[in-house]
Amino acid sequence: MPTGSRTWGGTTLTDRKAARREQLLAAGLDLLGNEGIPAVSVRAVCRHAKLTERYFYESFADREELVLAVYEGVAAQAHQALVDAVPDSSRDPEVRAEAAVTAFVELMLDDPRKGRVLLLAPTTDPTLSARGVSLLPAFAALVREQLPTRTSELDREMTAIGLVGALANLFIAYLNGTLEVSREQLIAHCVRLLSRAETHS
Repeated sequence: MPTGSRTWGGTTLTDRKAARREQLLAAGLDLLGNEGIPAVSVRAVCRHAKLTERYFYESFADREELVLAVYEGVAAQAHQALVDAVPDSSRDPEVRAEAAVTAFVELMLDDPRKGRVLLLAPTTDPTLSARGVSLLPAFAALVREQLPTRTSELDREMTAIGLVGALANLFIAYLNGTLEVSREQLIAHCVRLLSRAETHS
């Protein structure tokens, strides 16, 4: 029987390893999302997860690999939330825009840790900044797919990239406290940006 398949206490070694990895990722999300990049060290993550460093290195080569895994996990959740929010492109542009913005707000603001990880952490960490740039096309593609096809592909691409940048900066300003508006005002403004682009593109 393969080592990973052997059971102990009702679970396999593979299952326990996966559970420890999730504990470490959860600890990384807490530290990165609440205290920022400087708070994330191997020792701090292990202490927060109540695991030894031995188990940290079982799942991650170093601190940077954990931080990147936390970031990519949140980015994947954000992308999926947007995909799920606008499954029907035939709906009214404003309805689609409101569904997308609301889904993003629920993920980023209802759990501010995720908003800080996805939008604020890359501003202070070069590795996350580079990864964020590489993920931009995937988010821009979601916006581009909602834009009317009567304009050229290039125009739609530029509009989508511009909208993603504008929306990201609005959320960054909201999360870091430099934009003092209500949640409802933020959503309404973002919806107007998206729905106008969909109407006039």
